Amino acid sequence: MRFPFLVMLAVIGCAPAPSATPVDLTRVRLVDLTHALDSATLFWPTSPSRFVMETLAHGPTPGGFFYSAYAFSTPEHGGTHLDAPIHFHDGGATTDRIPLDRLIAPAVVIDVTAQAAADVDYRLTRADLEGFERDHGRIAAGSIVLLHTGWSDRWPDARPYLGDDTPGDASNLHFPSYGEDAARFLVEERQVAALGADVASIDYGPSTEFLVHRIAAAAGVPGLENLTGLAALPATGAVVAALPIKIAGGSGGPVRVVALVPVERP
Repeated sequence: MRFPFLVMLAVIGCAPAPSATPVDLTRVRLVDLTHALDSATLFWPTSPSRFVMETLAHGPTPGGFFYSAYAFSTPEHGGTHLDAPIHFHDGGATTDRIPLDRLIAPAVVIDVTAQAAADVDYRLTRADLEGFERDHGRIAAGSIVLLHTGWSDRWPDARPYLGDDTPGDASNLHFPSYGEDAARFLVEERQVAALGADVASIDYGPSTEFLVHRIAAAAGVPGLENLTGLAALPATGAVVAALPIKIAGGSGGPVRVVALVPVERP
């Protein structure tokens, strides 16, 4: 494994033992980093469809008890979702074949809210990351890096979130994200497990070449997009679990992302 699962066990106060040991969740604060899927969920402007939920049953049964069931359909890449490496790399891992240690790992949160407020198309730079490391130490291999831009506050209003709300047109989008040099630094030099952001893409809005996606995918690094709640996480110290629907052969899919943030006991 790229990063031992023992790290997560240490954070939540549980260690391997011959017999079952209860997980002590009093030692962590659980933070949901996921937007719910519903009729307002945002998708890439060129997506041919949206999230649809159909009622199959809802109400009393002949036996006198209540029963409900639903059917849903959705494109893979909308709402809080995962990009599998095959999304931008021929032969890359599909959703069902991404190693779990790329999906459950210590988190590093890079705060660029000030830069993004000044420049809607801001791209994270290598210099930003070098400054982060001076303040917080080296970004460890196997970390899940999360870019906090503050953009999730704009969800689910398409125009402020995406920069444009023209149906079927992705040519005039504006939002911040990773830059190419930062992506290469994280993927190639720091060998991180995954890249995530609280925006619609790990490439910034005006991108047409999607270099960050391509750099990450070629190295087997998945992406996590449309996250929320990153302001509640420390720069380091949390553990993130990002488990997508296990779609065989998929290029991505909806994902529930949760952070475990250590807390000090009184």
